[in-house]
Amino acid sequence: MKTVNNIVQNNFKSIFSVSPETSVLDALQVMMDKNISALLVMDGTKLNGIFTERDYARKIILVGKSSKATKIKEVMSEKLVTIELGTSIDHCMQIMTERRIRHLPIIENGLVIGIISIGDLVKFVIEDQQQTIEQLQNYISS
Repeated sequence: MKTVNNIVQNNFKSIFSVSPETSVLDALQVMMDKNISALLVMDGTKLNGIFTERDYARKIILVGKSSKATKIKEVMSEKLVTIELGTSIDHCMQIMTERRIRHLPIIENGLVIGIISIGDLVKFVIEDQQQTIEQLQNYISS
């Protein structure tokens, strides 16, 4: 069974976060600079929430709030689903599909160690399937 650990081992990324007091505009700048679509909202090592492009569209743009004057803590998603390194890839995909979310923070021993996106999962599954196909082709050829 393939797990989150398989993704993290091969493709560990930096964790990008902002504090709850950060302005939405500043958070968007970080997201643009890092070419990411979500930021963890952390107070020290404590995970408070997540801010995504979807949060921006629904909680800022559509309600006419100011990106400069609004703090992340006012618009972040607080009810987070988190996973551990041992969580299966299939379970992650199930969580994302059922809850209609695109990012899952990874928690190990009470600390945030990473985040995976639906894109990370899809890429991993495609690469894993490609390896299986190649192995089967090699087996058939020999």
